[in-house]
Amino acid sequence: MNVLYTAEALSTGAGRDGRVATSDGTFALDLAIPKEMGGSGSGTNPEQLFAAGYAACFHSALQAVARSQKVKIDDSSVGGRVQIGPNGQGGYQLAVLLEVVLPGLESEQAQALADAAHQVCPYSNATRGNIDVQILVSED
Repeated sequence: MNVLYTAEALSTGAGRDGRVATSDGTFALDLAIPKEMGGSGSGTNPEQLFAAGYAACFHSALQAVARSQKVKIDDSSVGGRVQIGPNGQGGYQLAVLLEVVLPGLESEQAQALADAAHQVCPYSNATRGNIDVQILVSED
């Protein structure tokens, strides 16, 4: 692979709480297990970080696809929802829902752009075949 960029982060801590920070210092967050999973819920959790990262990456891919097709997608947004649950084998699995909003576009064109973005988004390519990912194009 011809590397264009490398992101680095370090997770530290013991027990049920910790901290995560990027190597360049752009962000540092307290981590906590969600209340629903028996934790304090007093910090960010990895699923929230994954939802934010996937939504941002997919939105960037969507904008790139739209630019390449000379389609304006002003006021577009992508919401990410990451769910975690038992996999039936003693571990856990994830599922993702991405909600794409493209105001001013016909639903067929919006869906075509979302489908194209799903083919180029690095998160989509990394997760394809590994976890359930649903792309929902909605009005709002």
